[in-house]
Amino acid sequence: MAYSDFTLSEIKEKFQLSIEEQADIFSDAGEEKISDFLSEILKENIPLALAIHTEKARSEMIVVPVLIELRKISDHQISLFSGVEFNVDKEKGLNGFCDYIISLSEEQLYVSSPFISIVEAKNDNIKSGLAQCAAGMIAARIFNEQKETRINTIYGIVTTGSIWKFLKLEKALHIDVREYYIEQLGKIMGIMLQIIRSERENY
Repeated sequence: MAYSDFTLSEIKEKFQLSIEEQADIFSDAGEEKISDFLSEILKENIPLALAIHTEKARSEMIVVPVLIELRKISDHQISLFSGVEFNVDKEKGLNGFCDYIISLSEEQLYVSSPFISIVEAKNDNIKSGLAQCAAGMIAARIFNEQKETRINTIYGIVTTGSIWKFLKLEKALHIDVREYYIEQLGKIMGIMLQIIRSERENY
């Protein structure tokens, strides 16, 4: 079993986790001004990625530029991993490759202090990526507990590139009732920065 094999019902039962689906988690997050550089890249890339209409195109042309910009705005205080193997507990099915992991550590050679799991939704369907993302979040929490980090809250993002949905793992798994569109990139970036800044205060 791997992260992508889970369903939400299996997540709930296997990890004794309640799921809250009505939370408006980040309504108070402000917007971040997007750099002219990223705006120009996405102006060119988004129509092309949507026309090609593959996960690889959306990943390379939309998601990656946004995440690199996030790392830059964060003064490189986070590390970003793409397609990395993240084996935490094979017996529980928490193993395999993660689309993206963001860590609170600046160390880029290996994963430490993971706190955001990002999943590319399959077939342009956000719902299809929720369980995979939740499994990655649970793995990140277990990893941090084993390493005795001070990270208590884990976040998740499921994206098609054009649509972004956020999750939050504390005692329960909160799935944001809202979906944010790439046209709302200032808000999307603002949410991610709020997450990073709030967690760095406790790190």
